[in-house]
Amino acid sequence: MPGLDQSTPQPTEIILHQTSCLLEVGFDDGARFELPTEFLRVHSPSAEVRGHGKGQETLQTGKRDVKIIAIEPAGSYGIKPSFSDGHNSGIFSWDVLYYLGRNQEALWAGYLQRLAAAGASRDAVASTKTAANPSKPCKSQT
Repeated sequence: MPGLDQSTPQPTEIILHQTSCLLEVGFDDGARFELPTEFLRVHSPSAEVRGHGKGQETLQTGKRDVKIIAIEPAGSYGIKPSFSDGHNSGIFSWDVLYYLGRNQEALWAGYLQRLAAAGASRDAVASTKTAANPSKPCKSQT
């Protein structure tokens, strides 16, 4: 995953759609992406998800209905979302958001393959559903 790159287009608009669980991001080169909150959560650039080096990634499971509950600016280079499952340590720089948007289809397919290989699920375990995992589900990503 890329780091901070000053040649990356800059965002012109960031809109959080709570009901559909989408983060819409428009860039100054005309690119516009609708990024599901589940997709952002499982591809968080945080050490909790990415690890501290290659091969240390942690497969994120049970995140189908996770929502973004708050977004803070991260300097002038990105955003720091807080997710409904308590995760709030990932800083999404503009180039990370752009990369995720441009590669969403392939990244999502790879994630689903890793889930299947691990015998894991996008759904939270029923006994652990709480207010952090809202009863009103997000619009599902296929």
